[in-house]
Amino acid sequence: MNFDRKNLTDDTLLDLYKRLLKPRLIEEKMLILIRQGKVSKWFSGIGQEAISVGITAVLDKDEYILPMHRNLGVFTGRDIPLYRLFSQWQGKANGFTKGRDRSFHFGTQEYNIVGMISHLGPQMGVADGIALANKLMKNGKVTAVFTGEGATSEGDFHEALNIAAVWDLPVLFVIENNGYGLSTPTNEQYRCENLADKGIGYGMDSYVVDGNNILEVYNLISELKASMIERPRPVLLEFKTFRMRGHEEASGTKYVPQDLMDMWAIKDPVDNFRKYLTENNILKAEFDEALRADIKREIDDNLLIANSEAVIEASLSEELNDVYKPYQFEEVKPSAEVENVRYIDAISQALRQSMERHDNLVIMGQDIAEYGGAFKITDGFVAQFGKERVRNTPICESAVVSAGMGLSINGHKAIVEMQFADFVSTGFNPIVNLLAKSHYRWLEKADVVVRMPCGGGTQAGPFHSQTNEAWFTKTPGLKVVYPAFPYDAKGLLNASINDPNPVMFFEHKQLYRSMSQDVPKDYYTLPLGKAALLKEGTDVTIIAFGAAVHWALDTLSKNPNISADLLDLRTLQPLDTEAIYASAKKTGKVIIYQEDTMFGGVASDISAMIMENCFEYLDAPVKRVASLDSPIPFTKALEDQYLPKGRFEAELLQLMAY
Repeated sequence: MNFDRKNLTDDTLLDLYKRLLKPRLIEEKMLILIRQGKVSKWFSGIGQEAISVGITAVLDKDEYILPMHRNLGVFTGRDIPLYRLFSQWQGKANGFTKGRDRSFHFGTQEYNIVGMISHLGPQMGVADGIALANKLMKNGKVTAVFTGEGATSEGDFHEALNIAAVWDLPVLFVIENNGYGLSTPTNEQYRCENLADKGIGYGMDSYVVDGNNILEVYNLISELKASMIERPRPVLLEFKTFRMRGHEEASGTKYVPQDLMDMWAIKDPVDNFRKYLTENNILKAEFDEALRADIKREIDDNLLIANSEAVIEASLSEELNDVYKPYQFEEVKPSAEVENVRYIDAISQALRQSMERHDNLVIMGQDIAEYGGAFKITDGFVAQFGKERVRNTPICESAVVSAGMGLSINGHKAIVEMQFADFVSTGFNPIVNLLAKSHYRWLEKADVVVRMPCGGGTQAGPFHSQTNEAWFTKTPGLKVVYPAFPYDAKGLLNASINDPNPVMFFEHKQLYRSMSQDVPKDYYTLPLGKAALLKEGTDVTIIAFGAAVHWALDTLSKNPNISADLLDLRTLQPLDTEAIYASAKKTGKVIIYQEDTMFGGVASDISAMIMENCFEYLDAPVKRVASLDSPIPFTKALEDQYLPKGRFEAELLQLMAY
């Protein structure tokens, strides 16, 4: 191995050796402990240490690094106390996830590290968001994100690279090409000669690097960082290395040819650098022995601390309380001055006034800048707020949602507009696995609102008409808002933007221009989780949300003899169960009206909750009315048949007659 020290001092070379040696000795200890059954699972990075060590040594302590599960050198390089790492691996309280996630699946703002999720790819989009925040703050900081060669086949990889290139984001995309994705060799993963070649297609600088040569890693990253500060841009780096252990210890390496193992053993990054330092009289044998003894002593001392720590005892209240970041609703009362505006105008006003109120708020979406969005909601926003904060995105929902998470991590608020709610399916993973779980996993907020233009009645067919709120109401960690009126839409959207938790905000697009109401001109907020009682009666309770509220009002206007409580839920998560139960107990009959398909919809859970909590007050079974259990069709006659509007009145009258 050819080492080029350039102008590095002996002290720097010895410091790099210390940084290399520490994770290696920790790993060797972990391999003993796993054989003793004292560690349940281990993902070894032996043979790959030079990459994480070299990059971490170059980056400042306040620059974010997004590592994988073989990057122990990132964590030791940030000087995390070892007992905290050991506690994390043992699932104890001094770790970073309160026992809720294992190994390196965690982040820590204290050390500017954002850990992976098992889906791998989304963290590259998170890096984009962190880098975007750095760029907006003009702080000259660089972000590094790690991935393996296997994850370069994921769509998130390509989406994140494309966004970073289009937006000139200062991100180091680090590919650790270690030969195998679990047991799948590289020749079964891709056909290009080098993965770095993929950077060319995205218009970014790319390099192939000897990942086992600590000086090649350190010197190149040092040069690139200085260059990226002067000219912010993404860089793709493919580090050639090898995984000397199994994917995890239990899987072994029987599928790897022995001659390949032997070849890479000769290239060991720790042994070769030690040899270089020794031959050049930089590392003395006695210093090396003392250093090893010190590190082993540190490991043993910190293991004693972790081992003596009590195991976590389950606390029901703590588990449930950590699903969402605690937030005290900030009530801003509306002014007396009102104007009659459409639903779409109320949404636009909320966005504009929130952008004025929060200078760290960024809106992202397809065609939302000069064009103003598919529904013209952000028309004129670029002129007022600039393209830095009102950002057109490529068609890549997954990476954009992940970028929203990155913005949140780095001190910003994010709004992501889905052009249509249907398209959220291509951004589903980061919503339900990143945004929803981050606070529960490592107490990190996800200050992101995802706007969802939804609903039928416009003959837009199966891919532009879904009302898919049930995809998200069953996911702990998400809040789901679905207003039916302009007044509610404005106040609830403002409140959703203030809330540091992730919010799925549904806007029925048929209401955009058909529904008008007097709305306060100024900024105001309404609390999430409070239903609105639109009509009061004694015969029956009608529970609805979205467009179904207006359909219910139409039905009641045709049947003035029905004395009904009409409850507009407004928010589906959190759900106003107090209002639901109070009305059900009062009237004794309940019908739930939703636009979504029947099976698995929100109405099913509400029905079950009423049956479980109000059964003795009921005079009839709880009834549900919903769309057909089919995809939503295009032609008007078929869509009219699909939607529940034509069936609700008969079902209501049947319930009244029970």
